[in-house]
Amino acid sequence: MPQIHPLALVETGAQLAADVVVGPFAYIGSSVTLGPGCVVHHHATVEGNTVAGAGNYFFPYCTVGATPQDLKYRGGRCRLILGDRNCIRENVTLHIGTEDGGGLTRIGHDNLLMVNVHVAHDCQIGDRCIIANNVMLAGHIEVQDGAVISGAAAVHHFVTVGQYSFIGGVSGVVHDVPPFLVVNGHPAGVRGVNRVGLRRKGYNEQQLEPLKTAYRMLFKESAPLSTQMRRVAALFPDHPDIATLLAFIQRSAQGKFGRYRESLRGQTSGEPDDAADEL
Repeated sequence: MPQIHPLALVETGAQLAADVVVGPFAYIGSSVTLGPGCVVHHHATVEGNTVAGAGNYFFPYCTVGATPQDLKYRGGRCRLILGDRNCIRENVTLHIGTEDGGGLTRIGHDNLLMVNVHVAHDCQIGDRCIIANNVMLAGHIEVQDGAVISGAAAVHHFVTVGQYSFIGGVSGVVHDVPPFLVVNGHPAGVRGVNRVGLRRKGYNEQQLEPLKTAYRMLFKESAPLSTQMRRVAALFPDHPDIATLLAFIQRSAQGKFGRYRESLRGQTSGEPDDAADEL
């Protein structure tokens, strides 16, 4: 049987694995499913059509599965899905999806969302991401595996944050963030290769060198970007990370304002998106 504190409120219909722990004054809604090993600390709220896998921790005063801050949300059975072993710290807010955005907000596995992070409707977060205190993610954002977003950064709606990238603190991110690179500033611009983060992922200097060369050619030289992309591709024809980087940059160029996901905007409804949650 789940270990539910007598001062907690668990609505009829909630599905809790046998070893789930729910602290005092926590609230679990009727449409919530919590997998094995989940811990809901005191005063935490998990509501809405929310499904969480195994080993997730919900710290005090977080609000998980709330209705999106989108003026077009029509009350549909949209969802929030969390994978396994995510750490959701104090005052984090995670909102369900919207009908016009695919109906789903998804959090992968092994992510750390620090105090006061906001993840808006229809965001897609991969695995092993670190999102620091007070980060604001607007609607429809994709954060790929292993990305790190530093404190108080604000990310524009429809931005894609590439894998193993790093966003500096207090940055204003309005364009897609290329994988393996560091961005910082207002608006955020590319500053270099994420050497520290990649070393922590197991990269050695030999593996970093092609990325450093590609960064210099793509972002430091004055030739047109399309020309430099062809040169980088010719220089590293069989390098998987370089191929990933070039494909990402090419895809970003297809969207409005340097945001690939912007090109998908309105495909479901055909209506402009006026979400209050978009920065």
